[in-house]
Amino acid sequence: MICVGGWSKPLTDYFSREISWLAFNARVLALADDPDIPLLERARYLSIFATNLDEFFQVRVSGLADRVAAELTERTIDGHTPAEQLREVRRIASDLCREQQRLFLDRVNPALEAEGIHLLTPDQISTEECAHLRRHFERRVFPVLTPLAVDPGHPFPFISDLSLNLAVLMRDPVDSERRFARIKVPDTLDRWVRTGEDSSRFVALEDVVAAHLDMLFPGMELQEHHAFRVTRNADLTLNDEDADDLLIAVEMELRRRRFQWAVRLEVADSMSQEVLDLLVRELNLTADAVVRVRGPVDLGGLNEIADLPRPELRWPHWGGITEPELIAEDGPADFFKVLRSGDLLVHHPYSSFSHSVGELIHQAARDPAVLAIKLTLYRTSGDSPIIDALVAAAERGKQVAVLVELKARFDEARNISWAKRLERAGAHVAYGLVGLKIHAKIAMIVREEPDGIRRYCHIGTGNYNHRTARLYEDFGLLTADPDTGADVASLFNQLTGYGRSLCHEHLITAPEQLRPRLSELIEQEMHVPGGRIIMKLNSLADGPMIDQLYKASQAGVEIDLIVRGLCGLRPGVEGLSETIRVRSIVGRFLEHSRIYHFANGDGPGRAATYIGSADLLARNLDRRVEALVRVDDPRLVARVLEVAEVCLSDERLAWTLDSDGVWTRCDRGADTDTHVRLQQLALNRARTT
Repeated sequence: MICVGGWSKPLTDYFSREISWLAFNARVLALADDPDIPLLERARYLSIFATNLDEFFQVRVSGLADRVAAELTERTIDGHTPAEQLREVRRIASDLCREQQRLFLDRVNPALEAEGIHLLTPDQISTEECAHLRRHFERRVFPVLTPLAVDPGHPFPFISDLSLNLAVLMRDPVDSERRFARIKVPDTLDRWVRTGEDSSRFVALEDVVAAHLDMLFPGMELQEHHAFRVTRNADLTLNDEDADDLLIAVEMELRRRRFQWAVRLEVADSMSQEVLDLLVRELNLTADAVVRVRGPVDLGGLNEIADLPRPELRWPHWGGITEPELIAEDGPADFFKVLRSGDLLVHHPYSSFSHSVGELIHQAARDPAVLAIKLTLYRTSGDSPIIDALVAAAERGKQVAVLVELKARFDEARNISWAKRLERAGAHVAYGLVGLKIHAKIAMIVREEPDGIRRYCHIGTGNYNHRTARLYEDFGLLTADPDTGADVASLFNQLTGYGRSLCHEHLITAPEQLRPRLSELIEQEMHVPGGRIIMKLNSLADGPMIDQLYKASQAGVEIDLIVRGLCGLRPGVEGLSETIRVRSIVGRFLEHSRIYHFANGDGPGRAATYIGSADLLARNLDRRVEALVRVDDPRLVARVLEVAEVCLSDERLAWTLDSDGVWTRCDRGADTDTHVRLQQLALNRARTT
């Protein structure tokens, strides 16, 4: 059971968005304490928890602190002021960090030692290992370091966001003056250093640096050294309505981001009050922004340990199946021929992304009959085969149009780089609409065929990223349906040119249509006997949409919500939400797909099922371009609902939410594990080949 509800009872009919998100990260952290999970994966969950929390402070906590600094007192829908939320968020985050440290020190690290993987403290290193580490330091580390003194001639240095540092106090024996210096631990080197060639004994890089401070400060009397780390506000404040050139504006904003104000200070538990006071003063922080850490500062670095080549301590390999329809006797099938015979649903990572969506784009790039390829790009990998295929297509003279979302948080620099590469290859690159982010996951291939021009489309729930597609659970619909193709074509034209949104036959798009259409579908269930709604989402926090679901519940509609992350809706409240059930699936794969199913969406007894890119947050409904696509083929509808039913029957990975904000883990003795079951179903499909 996890209760990070903060306040003992909700003040309103909604949960705090920030505290609900912390509850999600607590569910991630709980996986690190699960003995049924392979050991290195438990270490990875400690790392994921840490990096999740970093982003939460960079964006959400910074936003709260901004509102407090501006002396805003307006209460959010959960009934609390920004100042009240900021205090509670910091308290809960500190509690979770202490739990993370306990799990590492008392559970995961001892278990690693039992498997021969030793993460050592400095006093555990042998004389022979010290000699090896000194040679490593001299060759690899020392040339990279730059100690920065702080004195009247050297102002306190800028501490970059999320950098790991050492604060060093020393005494000059010549004049007996005490000196302070800062050393940035280089993030270009491995965080965990082997104590010998091919050794399975490791020491943290900051401890290696600390052990050789005599080389950095020769002749000084070293007194104290402590690790610390600063988190800064990293949210872009770009007003693209005032930007003459969006690309230049985002590049300038990225440079400014590096120097945003600090919002959190993590320090080694050993740090003296003298050094802490100096850091707090120089960083202009308050005491409640300080987090003392037992053990290594920043357990995000445990990802390196989780990647060790110990397959017996990791999840069994899963590469995803190739859907039977996409396999020919001599290799990949002709995708265009397959799609002319009917729609195809892919479900990553159970279906291989590279052998489905990736292969479709590659075939389009090589096919002489393909005239044009259009695609939206929100996030992708640093070595994207999709980008390579688009570049190749443009170089072959095909019309390639890519809508690159420059404002995708923390991917801005990468997307700028991809945009410039695509433009150099001759592709048309558009940066979206003023005031809106393009979050829709759509691609369209235009092909000349004997009977005329035909459009082939992909509408998905996840990014065009072959790496995250191995870990993120997502749907994609591949179709040559003319009506769907017409909808996608009109959306692309709207995004690259001018024009108002049109009513689509098979798509529901934001920002104009999604909110009213979903409201209409929810309303319709209220007036039909046997009303039933299933939604699978990442996040649910939009007040008006929550109110619509409350109204439906009061009308007797049975509602199941599968919400991976934050949920502002209070289920099971008498007279308000008695027929609403909320559960969350957290496990090996990141639940990322969105499903909207209405049992009577096309009239009594005629269901409507959609998949797409949008969560129920105000930003998705009102400030982003999103696309849901209707799944019509009964076979594919059954596949989508099968996934939903597996999630609803899961009693191993699932957590349920009660009306007070408490998440409770389901009975671990049950058999249904969503991710294992969906792997089995995928293998069953593959065996039909």
